[in-house]
Amino acid sequence: MKRIFGVRKEKAPPPSLDDATNSINSRGDNVDARIAKLDTQLAKYKAQISKMRPGASQDAVKRRALVILKQKRMYEGQREQLYQHGFNLENAAFAAQNIKDNITQVQAMKAAHKDFKKQFKAKELDIDYIDNMQDDMQEMMEMTNEINESLGRTYAVPDEIDESDLMDELDALELELGDEALEEGNEGEPSYLQEPDLPSAPTGQGADEFGVPKEQESEEAEPVAVNQS
Repeated sequence: MKRIFGVRKEKAPPPSLDDATNSINSRGDNVDARIAKLDTQLAKYKAQISKMRPGASQDAVKRRALVILKQKRMYEGQREQLYQHGFNLENAAFAAQNIKDNITQVQAMKAAHKDFKKQFKAKELDIDYIDNMQDDMQEMMEMTNEINESLGRTYAVPDEIDESDLMDELDALELELGDEALEEGNEGEPSYLQEPDLPSAPTGQGADEFGVPKEQESEEAEPVAVNQS
């Protein structure tokens, strides 16, 4: 069958805007290169004309320079057309890209909207469920405070103490502190840190380190009798 009817050729995909833009830019670069060569030739002819005297030779050089100038003007016109075509293609590519971006944005918003609807159907985002949970939390916090207050009570301390009891306690504390201050001596040392008073030694009689009087010793030692055999 393929031999009879032949094989259908696949169509090549149409060129994209980027391909068309690149092709036009490449053609524009070639035209710019040709214009640069013509400018070089015109500069040479100008130098020759300035060095030549008016006459047939100078007129011939001018005619050649005029031909080069016409070619330059033609290429400049082509370059302007190519630049305009490239500008139009770039605008079209920009608009096409904007359309693609808009489609992508709408698709993303659609997916997000679907996800939001699915999440808001969850029990955790039910406003009644959240309010009930908050009420339960508040009630449990109040119960916890009551339990802590009950456990923190002291059984040996009276519940109520009036102002007169407070003043009596402060006066008694002041008297107690005053008595302790009078008992303190030796540059503010407490009485239990002070050394006890020791009896003074008799006049003319020494005492040991514990305050006990020493026995008087005779100024001159008695001679010891020696038995002579």
